Amino acid sequence: MDHSGKVDQDDVMRARSILLASEPLTPRDAVDAYRILARVSPASYLPPLSRALLGLSYDTGAGRKHPDCLALREEALAAARAVDPADPARAGVLYAALDACQRELYDLGRHTEGLAMHAEMLAMDRARDRAAGRPAVSGLHGWAAALSEAGRYAEAADAMTELVTAILPAGPDGGDLAWVLLDGIAALHDAGRPAEVLDAFEALVGTAAVPEDRHGPVACRLHALIGYSLMLDTYGRGERAALVRQEALALLTELTATDEWRTWTSYHSSFWAVLLSLSGADSDRPSPDGPRPPTGAAPTHWPLGAKRRCFGSRHALREAVDALAARAAEDPDRHLAELVRLHRLLTVRSAVHWERHLLSGEQVRSLFDEGVDLARRLSRHDPAEGTRALARALIDRSTYHAAACRFGPALDDFRQALGCLGEGGRPAVRAASGG
Repeated sequence: MDHSGKVDQDDVMRARSILLASEPLTPRDAVDAYRILARVSPASYLPPLSRALLGLSYDTGAGRKHPDCLALREEALAAARAVDPADPARAGVLYAALDACQRELYDLGRHTEGLAMHAEMLAMDRARDRAAGRPAVSGLHGWAAALSEAGRYAEAADAMTELVTAILPAGPDGGDLAWVLLDGIAALHDAGRPAEVLDAFEALVGTAAVPEDRHGPVACRLHALIGYSLMLDTYGRGERAALVRQEALALLTELTATDEWRTWTSYHSSFWAVLLSLSGADSDRPSPDGPRPPTGAAPTHWPLGAKRRCFGSRHALREAVDALAARAAEDPDRHLAELVRLHRLLTVRSAVHWERHLLSGEQVRSLFDEGVDLARRLSRHDPAEGTRALARALIDRSTYHAAACRFGPALDDFRQALGCLGEGGRPAVRAASGG
């Protein structure tokens, strides 16, 4: 972007008149005026030019992008880079332009370029937080999610470990620590670091139990305990998982008997949805030719491309399940176990997608019911594999009911699941806080 060269003085006068006029300034008029004036006085007008270009790139009133959104944002970035480094306004203007550009690049599928801009933003975050004496880097959370989307799981895990290490000593803060721990668990799991995953789950269970947290701590603790038990099973710690499930049973029994916890909140249902998606992440990894949802992140924080890719596939997945159901009816030996697995993918993906609406939605509820019915069929046909599949389906439906504050049905399903696992007669103990 060249801001040197001669400018017609009549154009300069018209530009100044536009800015000084009493009529409301349109985004296009502002950009046209600042483009001219930035060539005459870059120190004064490059920052407002960059901001005006970003404003023009997206019509907030209409809720839609300009047809030349990326070009406008790239011009805004060029203007921001041209601001004198000594100008105190430069950092904020540059950061805003980088952020807008990288988001548009991600939306267009240009992930490598978007990630490079994100890395530049992280470097700015580090410098700012270091200068302010803050222990945690504010941009690490988003950076880890971007790395996870790119399949760079080891780096994502390192970033989340750095963030958790910085904020853990301060303890819970309005529930933020729990969400950071959730993302950290997911990143560590994706990176194949089981010991650190289980340590982080211990911290999550403790965080979700803090009574000062006003966001439904008991329900969140229940979901954390159940998620922890499933992860222990994943890593071959079955005996420990059984003890944690007994603590979850005691807590669910308490919730069933206590009216105080029957108020639904979006906080604890979102908490449930993230843990549900984490429990199905290993078998729900999209193919590597597109953006991945960052495991452990709430769907509201997923990039647009990943949302489209993940949730847009639900109809095709439903068709695949229906087609496989017909084959499983004819040849259960070959197809029934795969049908149970594929149906769970559909259920998890649909539940996460509709989390804010699912609590009264019969469509998602019916998927959990179908999953239990299919697993019962498998347990009759192949008890060795089917019984554990039935326990998993019952636990899934139990957590769904608990997320909707239907604790009676949740308790019934959970007790049945424990019976399938041979754990129904164990005494309830406080197990999750110990080694």
